[in-house]
Amino acid sequence: MIGFTCKYAPAELLAGFGAETGLLNLEAENFDYAQDLTHMNMCSHIKALLEEVHREGIRELLLVDCCDSMRRAADILKDKLDFCFLLDLPHNDDACARRHFAEELMRLAQEYQTYSGKTFDYGRFRGAFTGTDRDVSRDFIAVMGARMGTRQFENLSKAVPMRLEDFTCNSSRSMSPPPAAPADTTDGAHTKSAPDRAAAPGGQDADLRYAEGSAAGADVNMDSLMEWYAGELLAQIPCMRMADIKRRREITESPNLRGIIYHTVKFCDYYGFEYEMIRRSVSVPVIKIETDFTMQSLGQLSTRIGGFLESMGIGKEAIVAGEGRYYAGIDSGSTTTNVAVLDRQGKLVDYAIVRTGAKAQRGAQKALDALQIPAEEIAVIVATGYGRQNIDFADACITEITCHAKGAWHLAPGIRTIIDIGGQDSKVILLDDSGNVANFAMNDKCAAGTGRFLENMAKVLETDLDGMSRAGLSWEEDLTISSMCTVFAESEVVSLIADNKAVSDIVHGLNKSVASKTMNLVNRVKGRGRYMMTGGGARNRGVVGCLEALVGEKISVPEIPDLCGAIGAALFALEAAEQKGRDS
Repeated sequence: MIGFTCKYAPAELLAGFGAETGLLNLEAENFDYAQDLTHMNMCSHIKALLEEVHREGIRELLLVDCCDSMRRAADILKDKLDFCFLLDLPHNDDACARRHFAEELMRLAQEYQTYSGKTFDYGRFRGAFTGTDRDVSRDFIAVMGARMGTRQFENLSKAVPMRLEDFTCNSSRSMSPPPAAPADTTDGAHTKSAPDRAAAPGGQDADLRYAEGSAAGADVNMDSLMEWYAGELLAQIPCMRMADIKRRREITESPNLRGIIYHTVKFCDYYGFEYEMIRRSVSVPVIKIETDFTMQSLGQLSTRIGGFLESMGIGKEAIVAGEGRYYAGIDSGSTTTNVAVLDRQGKLVDYAIVRTGAKAQRGAQKALDALQIPAEEIAVIVATGYGRQNIDFADACITEITCHAKGAWHLAPGIRTIIDIGGQDSKVILLDDSGNVANFAMNDKCAAGTGRFLENMAKVLETDLDGMSRAGLSWEEDLTISSMCTVFAESEVVSLIADNKAVSDIVHGLNKSVASKTMNLVNRVKGRGRYMMTGGGARNRGVVGCLEALVGEKISVPEIPDLCGAIGAALFALEAAEQKGRDS
């Protein structure tokens, strides 16, 4: 099999020689092999490609030089494979570009025939055009941006209860086939329905051999066929490598578009700035996700996608209320599991905060057992947080994005921006005038700026989180911790200790670091007042103070900031019971 990775790759041409082709697009288990061949900051997709070629025993490969990383992959693999061809892709689709690309296609045809000894057959070539099953005539959510791994897209398709259309750079392939029998046409450069023998310069196909009985041998000038084919390939909806990307508006301006999931790949530079343009110009909901083309990426995105869908009013579970006088929400976080219990008037009547431990289910049960109210008196339990889907006794699961919005609005109607610093992630949620989620951003792939970060720094300073919170309020020297990485920041702290800097000053520097990183999320969602801070991080008055200095106003902190998400979940449980009462 000849592997390829790009929608501009001429797979049909190789099929004309009887070659089997296949898209290489699988996530990697790890990058052990790839990192022996290249450096750590290479584009994650290229590292995954190297892993797939090695793992699957690919011996023949067709690459397109759409970026420097792809050229680097060709340099690495050209001496390791039986056949490795790098196709030079133009930056536009004018007449000069089509002619150049046609010459590249001819070069590929000649090199592959020399390598394989196979002959070209027009019928096989034409038969390889499969068209597309894309349907934008009914409601759909577009997946845009950089290529998305096959398994990630499969997971996404299962999670999204609406038609997904893949417009990423390797999956939006769409071309019309040439006619069954070659004929002269004058339909124009982009839309020739067959090769124009008379208009094409001759001679380039002189060295090519054709299969016996092939129409190409008798009626088609190969050079003319490749010029038509080059036009078809380049006339697809352009990727971000192209100079003219206006046709990408066909996606964003579709009347049936209901939302955009914008995907980027770690260390890929092409697509980040398009996301910013789209975010500012479209009226439908947009979410940006980034993966590193490993299987580990798959689980990190469930909260983001779930929150995105819930903000669109889709994807929420139907909640069936049982008998009982109380309504519970369980927020299963990475560090603590918090449970809040409300009565029929929405008043908080009981709560518990316990360490989650190794199992979300066990932590949730421990939290319920810590309540004063018996479990049998609870009519509905709604789970939220990272462990929500692993709590099998919950009646429904709702993301912490939606639950935090619900809880914050209940605690302080009129709140517009929620800043939540949890144990392993930070999130900022923007609310609309009705308290619904308008936008959100999360830091869930790095511990910097989270409770875990502060916990680790407390150990280095030989104190605890409460001690850090107090120490940060009495600083004198305005120190700066410049590293955002937890590991490097720890090294800075050790150096400051060695320099005899006061603990209170070091803590203030750490608080500023957390506030600065969190402020990046605030700016991404265009946060505005009034502000509320939730999560365990809100107990650190030094962090709150640094954030107040950055946003320029007072930040509201609930009496028990850890409970905001659990209260929101309990409110959904209460609403389910009220709906049951109305229905009956």
